[in-house]
Amino acid sequence: MNNAGVDMELVRDKFDLSSYLQQQNDDYRLGSPAQITSHVVDMFYGAKRDEGALMPWPKTHKLFKFRPGEVTVWCGINGHGKSMLTSQVALELAWNGEKPCIASMEMLPKRTLWRMVRQASGSSEPSIQYIKQFLGWLDRKLYIFDHHGTVNSRLITGAIRYSALTIGVKHFFIDSLMKTCKGEDDYNGQKDFVDEVCSIARELNMHIHLIHHVRKGENEFTIPGKFDGKGSGAIADQVDNWITCWRNKRKEAALAANATDAKAMNEPDCVLNIDKQRNGEWEGRIGLWYDPSSMSYIEQRGQTPRKYEFELEEVCVRDEPKSIGHIGTDIPAEGQSLQAAQG
Repeated sequence: MNNAGVDMELVRDKFDLSSYLQQQNDDYRLGSPAQITSHVVDMFYGAKRDEGALMPWPKTHKLFKFRPGEVTVWCGINGHGKSMLTSQVALELAWNGEKPCIASMEMLPKRTLWRMVRQASGSSEPSIQYIKQFLGWLDRKLYIFDHHGTVNSRLITGAIRYSALTIGVKHFFIDSLMKTCKGEDDYNGQKDFVDEVCSIARELNMHIHLIHHVRKGENEFTIPGKFDGKGSGAIADQVDNWITCWRNKRKEAALAANATDAKAMNEPDCVLNIDKQRNGEWEGRIGLWYDPSSMSYIEQRGQTPRKYEFELEEVCVRDEPKSIGHIGTDIPAEGQSLQAAQG
């Protein structure tokens, strides 16, 4: 879908998404193993056998991938860096042409982009030129669903379909599950929403990232797992991947007591506990270190955070990004801008 002429979009909740709220009709088939032999062979030797987007950290590349048609839960204790980590992942996806959309009901779009600029620049004080250059480069490579606070779950599923079918979004981040359900004890509502999200991911062959919280434990020193998520246990059963983000507060406490504690300094600042990977062969823990200046995570202690560099002539720098505006239900024709589709 050609979206020429569309500036940095904010996918707003006032859109008429009625035609995107219903699931497409399923095409049920019966078949024999012989009929799908070629597909099985392709899984061993085909060009797409390693299909899937990667995390920003090279040491994870052979261990985990974000495959099309799957749902990943990013779970963690409040304040343990879930949103920060997924922001860095979304940045890397945009860099690699995977076109993500972020629906953060807990953070305003300008703050989401402020943090991403720091992560991209590797600095707490990027130049104004770099900010404009980066946001110009990000135009049409990343989208923001602009809603702050609790949102109707049907609006989110409609926005997912809309963004995939009209803009070509491949990754949709929902931050967070509890902002789409009536309450923590609405187990049936959570189960139904996650079930529909999983169906949409398969239907549209996209990847959906769902940020979730864990139940409160005795302390923050133990790494949670997939059985510690708030709400319905069916959430972990339905999704394809489960990643717990854990901030090493034991290390922080040790260094607060003794700033030269060598053992503590060598421990990672953050652990990704990949507790479920349905279509992968590896599960385990990955250690990362935090760089406060760039608000990003790095592979090794003392490593310089990555800076995303752009050639100025390749970037159209605008003073103020524009929103799409109020969009109707019609999908724009090939080569037609979303504004033009509105008449």
